[in-house]
Amino acid sequence: MAASKEIEDPESRFSAVLVGAAKLPGVRINRDAYLRKALSRYCSDDEIRRAIEETPAAAGISLDILDKAANDSINYEAAKVSALSAAAGLPGLIFLPATVPTDLAQYFGHMLRIAQKLAYLYSWPDLFSGDSDDIDDATKGVLTLFFGVMFGTQSANAAVGKVAEAMSKQVAKKLPQKALTQGVVYPMVKKVAKQLGIEMTKKTFARAVSKAIPVVGAVISGGLTLATFLPTAKRLKKHLASLEMTKPKLRAPDVEVVEVVEVHEPVATDYVEQSDEDGSASR
Repeated sequence: MAASKEIEDPESRFSAVLVGAAKLPGVRINRDAYLRKALSRYCSDDEIRRAIEETPAAAGISLDILDKAANDSINYEAAKVSALSAAAGLPGLIFLPATVPTDLAQYFGHMLRIAQKLAYLYSWPDLFSGDSDDIDDATKGVLTLFFGVMFGTQSANAAVGKVAEAMSKQVAKKLPQKALTQGVVYPMVKKVAKQLGIEMTKKTFARAVSKAIPVVGAVISGGLTLATFLPTAKRLKKHLASLEMTKPKLRAPDVEVVEVVEVHEPVATDYVEQSDEDGSASR
């Protein structure tokens, strides 16, 4: 009975799909490689190096350039997931039980891909560092909030802002573990996961209906995926771009620092001139 309730619980359902999608081949984005490729059309080698070593904001990359790179990635992922969704819709009603779970996993996988890409462009740290297939609780929490933003959950917008603020204060290169797993943000993560679980059930039903008729179902399914994926990705892009941590930081160029040693000649006077605190001279 307990296991049955856990399966029916929207929060657990969403978390299970999120973790499963994150384990699919090709879903995890290599931050360094992605930034190098995404920014290569718009930035100098030095800017790209700084963006990878620190963040695009720390490298002084303008929001206009980041927006262009973000749009490139959104269009790429949207085209790819729509084609896969259309292919999954071809078999029709007889293969419906098999194709719908696969299509849902692919859809969530591409949402995870675009969420990572947008996060890295807008100065978030590496979400999947290390070689482990497991997702730590902080990463799961922030991805849940990103999904919440994508689906228009207002509480997710506020929570992402709090996480970003905590990172800015700490000048951290990793997610604030405590805030996402124990602190004030954690209850918001659980609330958003529950809302997404309910929403996911509705979306699954809609996608199942679209695949009931062969060929026609493929066209509808691909179009439905495109119509839902693009707005959700753009919603996340808009929110991440609005955060303070995303704004470019003006930096001085790297220069060689030369130590200057001052040599004072002895002054042949019978008094010493000193400067008061207000800048005036006294004898």
